[in-house]
Amino acid sequence: MLDVVELLARRGTDPLRFSDVVRELGLTQATTHAILATLCDRGWASRDPVDKTYSLGPALAVVAARMDTARPLAHAARTAALELAHEFGYAASVVERFGDSLVITAFEDGGRQPGGAPGDRIRYAPPFGVAFAAWDTDEEQRAWIERGTATNSALARRLEDVLSRTRDRGFDVDCTTPALTQAAQVVGTLPSDGLPAHVREITDQLLVEFTTIGFLSDDAAPRRAQPVATIAAPVFDHRGRVAMIVAVHPLQALTRKRIDSIGRRIVRVTTAIGGA
Repeated sequence: MLDVVELLARRGTDPLRFSDVVRELGLTQATTHAILATLCDRGWASRDPVDKTYSLGPALAVVAARMDTARPLAHAARTAALELAHEFGYAASVVERFGDSLVITAFEDGGRQPGGAPGDRIRYAPPFGVAFAAWDTDEEQRAWIERGTATNSALARRLEDVLSRTRDRGFDVDCTTPALTQAAQVVGTLPSDGLPAHVREITDQLLVEFTTIGFLSDDAAPRRAQPVATIAAPVFDHRGRVAMIVAVHPLQALTRKRIDSIGRRIVRVTTAIGGA
């Protein structure tokens, strides 16, 4: 049922037909009909009587109205992402962690780039979630690294170095090109089971290579431009744990000086959110 709600949310103002829900989620027609009927009865979904399409229902407005007070950090982070998007002219996002997944909970395009997809889930494993793992506990860092390296100790050491340098810098920089980022996302969605062991090992190594390719070297020339996909900094909760990250997505070549300037600006913003 929640998968249907999330699907309706991702589509935003673009309503879905019954067949769309069946196809997108791989459900049977009987299951889809039962879920949609229940959601409509509770007001979580609405069915247009003319074109027979489905969209989010009015009952969710009550939930949305409570979000700002129930989750003040998330509200502040979303506001900050919007401000950063307008300030830099790059898309900006808020990402939160749920178990072994990273979820985009806000995406602001700044009026210049195509909109993102709030609700999209990303596997919390290398090369994704560096800004979470860099400030996590030792145990959680090991778990994150092991999800991407299996038993490859050399690659594990490289990732440990990535986390250490990111923590020292104060923000994460993903210097991969959009094409490499998309490739990493595709590889990251491959199932961990059902693949031969040697194929799983190859895909794990590919993900780590994507991470280290995109790592911003401290030796990079300050005036040499390099492609930057994402610059992100953590928002800490009252316990000192990373609650979420705020990121901007330049998707263009930037000098090291410009990268540092944007990174420090995001850190100031996220520090203010956590402090408040």
